[in-house]
Amino acid sequence: MSACSRPDWPETVATPLTRLRAERPRVHVLTNFVAMNVSANALLALGAVPSMTFRADTVADFVCSARALVVNLGMLDPEREAAIGQAVPAASALGLPWVLDPVKVERSGPRRDLALRLLRMRPAVLRANAAEVETLAGLKGLEGAERLAREFDCVVALTGATDIVTDGEQTVRLAGGSPLMDRVTAMGCAASAVVGAFLAVERDACGAALAALASFAAAGGIAAGRARGPGSFEPELLDALFALEPGQIMEKVEFR
Repeated sequence: MSACSRPDWPETVATPLTRLRAERPRVHVLTNFVAMNVSANALLALGAVPSMTFRADTVADFVCSARALVVNLGMLDPEREAAIGQAVPAASALGLPWVLDPVKVERSGPRRDLALRLLRMRPAVLRANAAEVETLAGLKGLEGAERLAREFDCVVALTGATDIVTDGEQTVRLAGGSPLMDRVTAMGCAASAVVGAFLAVERDACGAALAALASFAAAGGIAAGRARGPGSFEPELLDALFALEPGQIMEKVEFR
């Protein structure tokens, strides 16, 4: 049974987090230069091991020895696009789960077209914001997320003030985090990387997306309570991810 239809939230978030820390899976992340540092550090803080090479002639080797792949379209250039063209087929051939983060598809027709081509290659999770979902689906909000999930047979993790995780039939909403997360660059990219880490240990894509977004939101709420502003928020977030316990997730995040 999918976690999107099983409201056992403590088990849904606790089991993958415990496994992630015990197994320390390597996750290969193709992301932009702005996001690389915070994404890598978020993975390390949680217990995963990041790799981030984007050379087209070596990326498939890295993917084949990882347990999940994250594809982020931010700051897309020919070299990164070539690497994506090698990485996704390598992951698909091995049955490795992967995450698509369609950064700024609303700003560029060619980037939107690339994202749609990648969606046809069946990512396990599409992690996107409201503008990106609307651009790809032609519909807003939950309706757009459900359409994408059904059409491309994936889980859609729509992040915002309230996060939404849907498989096209069942939907869970998560409320948590902090407004400070909008004041630090690449938080959405880091969230996508975290989804990849949870997919490495939890093959139910709904369960992985829920555990990842709940963990990230809870850590954001904890960090905001300690930070003085955006400058101190990021290190506090990493510390919160490192020390995060399942009980804190249940205290900081509301599941609906």
